[in-house]
Amino acid sequence: MRRRRLAALLAALLAVGCSSAGSARSPAATTGDAPSPTGPTPATVLTPPATAPADGSAPDGRARFAGRIGAIPPAIAREMRGTTWKPGCPVPIRDLRLLRFNYVGFDGEVKRGPMVVHEDVAADVLWVFGRLFEARFPIKRVALAREFVPGGFEPRISSRRSVTAAFNCRPVITPRGPVDRYSQHALGLAIDINPVQNPYVDADGFVRNRMSRPYLDRSEDLLGMIHDGDVVVRSFAAVGWSWGGHWRHGKDYMHFSRTGR
Repeated sequence: MRRRRLAALLAALLAVGCSSAGSARSPAATTGDAPSPTGPTPATVLTPPATAPADGSAPDGRARFAGRIGAIPPAIAREMRGTTWKPGCPVPIRDLRLLRFNYVGFDGEVKRGPMVVHEDVAADVLWVFGRLFEARFPIKRVALAREFVPGGFEPRISSRRSVTAAFNCRPVITPRGPVDRYSQHALGLAIDINPVQNPYVDADGFVRNRMSRPYLDRSEDLLGMIHDGDVVVRSFAAVGWSWGGHWRHGKDYMHFSRTGR
């Protein structure tokens, strides 16, 4: 009798263990050629498969892309108010989302940075930067935008600051100066990537930042440059975004937007 009870107990324990193992699920990973059709949740984590190093060694944890989507935290919302977001901006802060994701820096090291975009495009944007990470496309720095002060605009600058950023409640800024209408950045629907290496070149060839002069010859393949048909342009095109390098009058090589403007 005791042996039968013991055997029954062992069988029950084995059944529970098998049931638990069968119900466990691994984290979702992006392996397809298009982003998920579902929109962002209040906190979404995206971790595509790691890319193996060229020497065949096993990738470590930092070699994997990881990104997160969340609501704008109160501390960042306070920092944005009165600077990159002001009353009258065309999108409320509650409709924006904070992304944090890994990227490959100019030094080849994996870094992590924040970006603010509109909630409607957050999942697509995170997918794009996952593709860029897998391709090892180098990004100088990912950070939140700075306040734009129209009165402080200078016709010529010499700045090495090359920050990849998105939302900024500001007007359109051409190499000649700001224009009296909101930029797509003010809606959280545009991103500038490596601005020094991918400058806005006016129709007559004028470039505002002297530090961008080495990058005017777009046949060059220098670190951080974007070229027609490369992984950056293809990835944004896959989610329906357009590149400023395709504009007819002037070329904004850093600029990608959902509306094409």
